[in-house]
Amino acid sequence: MTTYYFSTLHGNDSSAGTHHDTPWSSLSQITGVSLQPGDAILLERGSDFTGQFLHLSGVAGTSDTPVIISEYGDPDLPLPRIDARGDGIWFENYGAPIGGAPHKYCGNVSTTLLLKDCSYIEISLLDIANSCEPTDGRPYNAIEAMDRTGIALIAQDGGTMRHVHIDRVHVHDVEGNVYNKHMANGGIYAIAHFPSDPDTVLTNIARFDDIRITHCTVQRTRRWGIAVGYTAYLNYIDHGERDAATSQWTNVFDYGDGRMDHETLQTYGATNVRIEENVVEDAGGDAITVMYCDTPYIRANVSRRAARDICDTVYTATQNDKVAAAIWPWRCKDALFEYNEAYDTLNADCGNGDGQAWDADFGDGTVYRYNYSSGNSGGTVMFCNEKAVNSQFYHNVAYHDHVGAIDIPRNPDAYVHHNVFILADDCEPLRTHRADGVARIEENIFVNDARMPYDYLWHPDGSDITWSRNRFQGFISKPDEEGNYERR
Repeated sequence: MTTYYFSTLHGNDSSAGTHHDTPWSSLSQITGVSLQPGDAILLERGSDFTGQFLHLSGVAGTSDTPVIISEYGDPDLPLPRIDARGDGIWFENYGAPIGGAPHKYCGNVSTTLLLKDCSYIEISLLDIANSCEPTDGRPYNAIEAMDRTGIALIAQDGGTMRHVHIDRVHVHDVEGNVYNKHMANGGIYAIAHFPSDPDTVLTNIARFDDIRITHCTVQRTRRWGIAVGYTAYLNYIDHGERDAATSQWTNVFDYGDGRMDHETLQTYGATNVRIEENVVEDAGGDAITVMYCDTPYIRANVSRRAARDICDTVYTATQNDKVAAAIWPWRCKDALFEYNEAYDTLNADCGNGDGQAWDADFGDGTVYRYNYSSGNSGGTVMFCNEKAVNSQFYHNVAYHDHVGAIDIPRNPDAYVHHNVFILADDCEPLRTHRADGVARIEENIFVNDARMPYDYLWHPDGSDITWSRNRFQGFISKPDEEGNYERR
């Protein structure tokens, strides 16, 4: 087991690099090193590796002897900082269309810390940035602006990428592309591609197992804060269509009735994903999202001021994907969100089509419990469209979210119970203008915190709402909870 030391305070690339008294000064020195289980890469506190980057490929520790990337030195000095400043460019290619508008799926990306096909790696106590050179030459919100990542985890040619733990890392000022949701573009992003050899797509499946992101602070990143699990294998998970003549994927999908099964996600998606006790502030888009994960656990995280760029004055080059919420899943099975907090998600009043704290989106069995939200511009929770099924929202508290506490656009079965909603002046119990789904709303407390009581349309046109055993304060009317009502 060998430890490799790096320092911009005391380092010299002519030194041995294997003792804290003889560190290297350039991170590129690790390029020629064959890292073995139990090896460590340590950066001295107080060092500033601006203009440098650290890219590792094919590195593997073991369950007992992971490869360590961390710090050493005087604990009173700042964490060692790496800021690629737009360097560290590599070519990302999912190998197939990946859904959506469609989303961009290949192109150059700048990443500060890149792990590709690496397993049993533990990262801690680093300061990671990827800021923009003042002479970059294009507006920050140009559609062709560089995609950038602070930390990118890429599974592609090594099968399952296992046991990557990121703990107590500060990722900040990652000035990526405003628009690209699913390139490696944001603070911390884990993505699976198809293998380079198309003949091995089903024999060498690229996926993740045991990804943990804990106790990190992520600030001022675009587009994402933390995202785990997006994958080219969505073409299999979501029953993608192929062209009969060319066998190429067509970017057309069949989500069925929305239900998902554990076996499919355990084969093609991410497993054992835990995102806990992180703080994400001022993300350009969404704060924390898990995608194509089986039973992910998202606990005790804090989002503040997500969706900073999703507004009419910044998001101007396209209208595609002009939506962002705080903490949510996409196409997951039995995702559990608990003890999280979401504050002041932005811009529902300025072009952001979402803006909620929480969003059960196109998944099966999403549960939100014991969470707290406040000041979110688009409301508290959305159950997003027909393919979000078996979703529950219970034992949560919402204080002065805006627009609508409960948002059920075309949802088939939202179940909202045992929550407390303290409504701001401009907040409806239901987001009325798109309350065209089905919801069972039971044993909640709704407090109208406006100065004057107001009447409310409890059963908007197109909705199918069952109200039962709720408590209401500050309303002129309340729903007939026996079901004897007239739709208006």
